[in-house]
Amino acid sequence: MNFRQLHTFVLIAEAGGFAAAEESLHLSQPAASRQIQALEAELGILLFDRIGRRVKLTAEGENLLRRGRHLLREAESFVELARALKGGEAGTLRVAGSPQHIEMVLADFLPGYRKRHPLVDVDLIEEGGARVPERLERGDAHLALMVVGREPYQWRVLAPVYLLAVVSTKHRFAGRQMLEFTELVDERLLLLRRDFGSRAWFDAACGIAHMRPRIVLESAAPHTLLALVKSGNDVAIVPSNVQISRESARALPLLHRRAPIGQWAVVAWDPQRFLSEYAKQFIDELVVFCRRNYPGRELIKRAPPLPKPRETNN
Repeated sequence: MNFRQLHTFVLIAEAGGFAAAEESLHLSQPAASRQIQALEAELGILLFDRIGRRVKLTAEGENLLRRGRHLLREAESFVELARALKGGEAGTLRVAGSPQHIEMVLADFLPGYRKRHPLVDVDLIEEGGARVPERLERGDAHLALMVVGREPYQWRVLAPVYLLAVVSTKHRFAGRQMLEFTELVDERLLLLRRDFGSRAWFDAACGIAHMRPRIVLESAAPHTLLALVKSGNDVAIVPSNVQISRESARALPLLHRRAPIGQWAVVAWDPQRFLSEYAKQFIDELVVFCRRNYPGRELIKRAPPLPKPRETNN
């Protein structure tokens, strides 16, 4: 068995078929099929059931998929260790984050980083905030920008992220500095979908407050919610790292019994995987960058502080 065949097997299994995996594999379907057949012959078992033009993992294939992922991660860590021993100045770094983190943090950070470290290739993986930790678990990413609280990862803190209620300048709440969560009970609410991490904070607060919100829209785009706020009397619920125009809207930190609702953003990694020197440099420089430039810092100065988590990078 060679790792090329194993890589082909894992990509096809995760993509759900040969056609769906063709672009990622950079192989034609016949070539990929030959690799799978060779792997099956060597292992002595079928990995996929062929159902017409579709394929589905056999029970044996499902059992081997997780182990295959683990072996590929180990092989990749081996190569990265060799690169680090050679100098630690070159390699590929895969960073996962939500669309907000990519747009509002990495888009500004990366130009300077790439100029300082031209031999490091940074590949970005976009994912809904609630699913970003899965990218670390599966080994798709070396680093992830996410919110604190997911074990068994280690992390460095970047900045606090608050849950905000955003209203038009004509809304009855527009003159307020902050807002108690229960005051939303009769409001028409514009929410993000459940694959956003901040949506989980909102749902948890509803449960604690025993509140049934009046939801008029769930969107995958924060800017859609903000655009609707400008022309209506609705209230958008978004995290503080979303860009908000102060001219057309008012953003109010949400509190529950005077305590802020939110989490700290962190850059996290899996301690079971080898972390290259250039990855450590990336973390250090990102932390420094976010101390000055993390979005929403000016907006949330008036809110009570969120408890700062203890870093787990030791």
